[in-house]
Amino acid sequence: MSLTRTARTRKFSVAGIAAAGAAAAALTLVPSPAHAAEPAKAAAAAPQAAGDKKYPENLDGWIRESLDIMKAKGIPGSYEGLHRNIMRESSGNPNAQNGWDVNAQNGTPSKGLLQVIQPTFDAYHVEGTPNSLTDPVANITAAANYAADKYGSIDNVDSAY
Repeated sequence: MSLTRTARTRKFSVAGIAAAGAAAAALTLVPSPAHAAEPAKAAAAAPQAAGDKKYPENLDGWIRESLDIMKAKGIPGSYEGLHRNIMRESSGNPNAQNGWDVNAQNGTPSKGLLQVIQPTFDAYHVEGTPNSLTDPVANITAAANYAADKYGSIDNVDSAY
């Protein structure tokens, strides 16, 4: 490999790493009201989900209940996409809390199955779920609503968001 090609490869690699890092940091920033208004409006207009159906009180049940709500509200996502992101973010612990990143240092730690910060939860909370950041179903559906707005679907998220 020539010296020029090696330098170019290093330049692209560093640029790619920097872009990925910047994207990951931007994912947990507080959304502007303009970004938050449309998803909340769309979610409020959709019909109620899940009805009287019973779900087990475990990760599988929380994901399945969230998927039913998401379907009724028009929020895209799959079991696999939710499960993959939950396992990366919290290992399935609904009480997980990040105490070390920039959000935590600023007094707004990421919490719950999908490590959502309170301002993002407030902006993307899905009507019909508990208004509690650490409620497993509310956390999943709010995070999926956010991911749908920013990335098209939680299925498109493969790193910190």
